[in-house]
Amino acid sequence: MDEPVLLTGAAGRVGQAILDGIGDDYDWRLFDREPPTGDTDHEVVVGDVTDEDAVREAVAGAGAVIHLAGDPRPEAPWESVLRNNIDGAQTILDVAVEEDVEKFVFASSNHAVGHYEPERKPDLYREHDDFHLDGTELPRPGNLYGVSKAAGETLGRYYHDEHDLSFVAVRIGNLTVGHPPIDYERGQAMWLSQHDCAHLFDCCLSADYGYEIVFGISDNDRKYYSLERAREVLGYDPQDNSAEWDGDEKVV
Repeated sequence: MDEPVLLTGAAGRVGQAILDGIGDDYDWRLFDREPPTGDTDHEVVVGDVTDEDAVREAVAGAGAVIHLAGDPRPEAPWESVLRNNIDGAQTILDVAVEEDVEKFVFASSNHAVGHYEPERKPDLYREHDDFHLDGTELPRPGNLYGVSKAAGETLGRYYHDEHDLSFVAVRIGNLTVGHPPIDYERGQAMWLSQHDCAHLFDCCLSADYGYEIVFGISDNDRKYYSLERAREVLGYDPQDNSAEWDGDEKVV
């Protein structure tokens, strides 16, 4: 891709994992509320996703958008998720269409389908259980943050159908630094390593697709999120597995 890739919410955990993994592979433009604290070789635009003028400055000339910005708190109140997650997503999608952006990659969340879990746990998190979500199911948000992510997926559906924008929603699992969560079955089942995170978003930038919803996890022995669509459409080939770790030590 010759045009810049806009990365919103670049200072967050997912943004840093992407930049650490594939930061040298694209011409990045970073967009966040605060300027980066360290040195960066990338273009930076400081602004808020609900500020249309700032969004226009950030999107102009970009070939793709990876949209991570928003309130990431599972307990975030409605006023915040409405403004930062829903209104913010609609603003940047609208500008992306006007600016002829080719691809839009949306950071959705496991919280968009969180209410599939309560009646199935703890078996859901263990290898003998064969229940899977594959991205074709209706959203069942586990909190208002999840509602906002489901809304973002639906906005993407509209902008794809109405304006032919290539859109992929990545329902991100549990991204941690260094090793999978310790003594936390749910987190291990939906673990996403930093390496696999960067690789997945690289696939989102390089593959051809119309509208897709995929799950963002590593290839864990026990997973209740299917990776088949990510493999088939995006060419995702995760290398990490939470079962290969014993606490904070890799044993395989």
